[in-house]
Amino acid sequence: GHHEVWQPVGTLWAEVRARTGRETAQGGVAVSRMGVKITVRATPEGAPQRPTPEQRFREGTRVFVIRAVAESDAGGRYLICFADEEVAV
Repeated sequence: GHHEVWQPVGTLWAEVRARTGRETAQGGVAVSRMGVKITVRATPEGAPQRPTPEQRFREGTRVFVIRAVAESDAGGRYLICFADEEVAV
């Protein structure tokens, strides 16, 4: 069988901004999906602390699945993580 376990990697400061939202159905359940842009302090490419797609951010009960990561500026001081927050409605 398959068993998936999530492990905390660290704690970050982040700015979370809403982008788009929509309601979909998954397995017969209505799901509200909100696209967000999350800005965090950058870490070097390949560092274990650097966020990667399919990892998650968590703030209390809110969970954000990371879809893409890009540098926000030429100096590489911050990263923009494009993520989705999903909530069953």
